[in-house]
Amino acid sequence: MSKLKKKIDTKIVKSVNKNVRSSTRKLNPILKSIVGKKVDIAIRDLSFSDKRISKDVKKTISSAIANAENNFQYDIDKLIVKEAYCGKQVTMKRFRARAKGRAAEIMKPYSNLTIILTEKNKEMENNGTKS
Repeated sequence: MSKLKKKIDTKIVKSVNKNVRSSTRKLNPILKSIVGKKVDIAIRDLSFSDKRISKDVKKTISSAIANAENNFQYDIDKLIVKEAYCGKQVTMKRFRARAKGRAAEIMKPYSNLTIILTEKNKEMENNGTKS
């Protein structure tokens, strides 16, 4: 038996924040925690997070919500975070003077942050629930 995949025409809403002053290693756990959640719950979770970079992530989600509302006339209450990922950007290289004329390098990495939102459908709600 072959399963037919239904292709749903939904417009994706994207927001990209370039040159975020954090490494991808610190960003990834925060982004994984918000994927699949409703946007208001994701913003609430980021508000109570004690990580410094969560403010930038929250700002990017707010930008994506504004894009969805203005460009596609989506209902804010139905938006969910479909994808959230980050990639490497430039790295500032600095040094610190050490003993005996040596130098220790300090790497200051930057990242690109991308958040993609979609509108939740009835088909997405019923998937995977037993009740």
